Amino acid sequence: MKAASLHAAWRGLPLAPLPDIAPGTALILAPHADDESLGCGGLIAACCQAGHPPIVVIVTDGAASHPHSRQWPAARLRQQRRQEALRALACLGLGPERVVFLNQPDAGAAHEGAVFDHLVRELASLATRHGCSTVFAPSRLDPHCDHEAVWKMGLALHQFHALRLLAYPVWGWLVAGETDLDHGPPVGLRLDISPYRALKARAVSAHESQYGGLITDDPTGFSLPASLLAALITDFEVFLAP
Repeated sequence: MKAASLHAAWRGLPLAPLPDIAPGTALILAPHADDESLGCGGLIAACCQAGHPPIVVIVTDGAASHPHSRQWPAARLRQQRRQEALRALACLGLGPERVVFLNQPDAGAAHEGAVFDHLVRELASLATRHGCSTVFAPSRLDPHCDHEAVWKMGLALHQFHALRLLAYPVWGWLVAGETDLDHGPPVGLRLDISPYRALKARAVSAHESQYGGLITDDPTGFSLPASLLAALITDFEVFLAP
C-alpha cells in the first residue's frame, strides 16, 4: 500500500464517541515530551473534560534534541522539556499528579532485553493501580527509533497484560506518499477534537524548545516542521488497531 493511500484511509476512518475510543482511564505513552500533545492532545483534553483524566507517561528525557548546544547542556534541556510537558498538559486540563516521567535516554529507548522488560512491568503496574484498560502508543509506522520502542512497549502490554491497544500516528503522517508500505487497509477510529483544537494548538506551542526560537546555538538542533503541525493540528485524531 502506498503511503498516500494509507494517509487517505486514515482520514476516512469512522468517527466514534470518546467512550468507544477511551473507556475509563486511558494510559498514554509518549516517546518524548511533545508527542503526547501532537498525537493525543485532543484526546487528553476530551478525557479531562469528561471527568476521566488519563495517565500520561513520557518515556525519554528529551535531552538529545540539541546535542551541540553549549547554552543548553543535557541536564538543563532535560529539565526544560519536563517543564514544557507539564505546561502543555496543564493547557489540556491534566494535573502533574497524572504525569509520569521514565527518564530513558533520548534516542536510546530500549527495544528489548532487561531494561525493556522492566519498563513494561512498571507500566503494567501503573495501569493496574489506575484502572487503565486501554493503552495508547505511537504507530509502528512512525520512522523513529524511540517511537518504535514505545510501540513495542504498548504491544507488550497488549499481548502479555491484556490491555487494549490503540496507536496514534505522529511521524507516520510525513512518510513520502510514493513510499510502498507493508501495510493493508487500516482499522481504527477517529475522534472529533474540534472543540479542543485551540487547546491542542496551545499545548503543542508550550514545547518551545522544539520550535527553533529558544535554543539558537545549535544549527543541527531539532525543530518541529510546519508540515507535521499541519497534519496533526486538525479537527480529528486517528487511533489505529494493532
